[in-house]
Amino acid sequence: MALNTNFDEILEFPCFQTFKVMGVADPSLSEVVISCLQQHAPGDYSPSIKQSSKGNYHSLSVRVKVTSKVHMETIYTEISSLELVRFVL
Repeated sequence: MALNTNFDEILEFPCFQTFKVMGVADPSLSEVVISCLQQHAPGDYSPSIKQSSKGNYHSLSVRVKVTSKVHMETIYTEISSLELVRFVL
């Protein structure tokens, strides 16, 4: 699925992009997201994790080197499709 973004107009690739991932407060959320990232942008990731005030959700911030608009959109789409993930920014 092609996303209609203008990342190529506002960013110079390759660059680092921080993906913020909000998902269910499940112990495996971080592992699932990192596993997905390893498939599309192999690297050494150590996301910062914050818990929501009620403890139902976790927010992960992870910095990823992206090489193109398509690469960035693919990562966004793949992470968004994970069962435990609710939003990706």
